Amino acid sequence: MLYVFGLGNYTSKYANTRHNVGIDTLSKIAAFYQVKLRKRCFRLYKTAIIETAMGQVCFVFPLTFMNNSGQVVPQLVKEDDSVLVLCDQMDLPPGQLKLKKSGSSAGHNGLKSMLEFLPQNFMRLYVGIGHPDEKTTVPDWVLSKPSLEDKALLEKAEEYASRALVDYFEGEKFELVQQKINSFKA
Repeated sequence: MLYVFGLGNYTSKYANTRHNVGIDTLSKIAAFYQVKLRKRCFRLYKTAIIETAMGQVCFVFPLTFMNNSGQVVPQLVKEDDSVLVLCDQMDLPPGQLKLKKSGSSAGHNGLKSMLEFLPQNFMRLYVGIGHPDEKTTVPDWVLSKPSLEDKALLEKAEEYASRALVDYFEGEKFELVQQKINSFKA
C-alpha cells in the first residue's frame, strides 16, 4: 500500500498557514477522489483508503503538531509499504514544487519526526513557501498566513501537484510525474 501523509498542524488555529500546505495539497487530492478522511476511535490520525490503478492508496492526516507527525507511522506503515510525504519547504520560492524519491530532513522538523520511524527512502513532495525577511523568525513565518500574492502561488502549486499525483496514482511513471512537478512554475 502507498501511504500519503499530508503534514501540518491540525488545529483550526493553523488553517491556511504556510506550514499546512501538505494538508492543503492532500485535501485537494481527496476532493478529486471524493473521499473524506475519517478519524477512528483513539487514533492520532484521519485516513481514507482508495483504489487506484497502482493499487490501494491511504491518505493520512496526522492529528499531531508538525514536529510530532512521525508518531502515527508505526500505527499504519508496514515494512513493505511505500510512503509519500507532502510538506512545506522554505528553501523553495513560494509556489515552486519539488518531488524527490528520498533524502534527508533538510532541516524540516516534520520530516525529522517521520525519519525517526522510516528509512530515508520515502518520497517527498515539497511545496515552496520561501524564506522570511530579517525581521521575522522562522516559527512566525511558517505559522503565519501567506500574503495574497503568495497565497495565489501556493494554491496554483497545490492544485498542479494534486493533479500530477493523481496521474501517478492512476499509473503514470514516477519519473514523468517528477519531471512535470519539478518543472512547474506558479
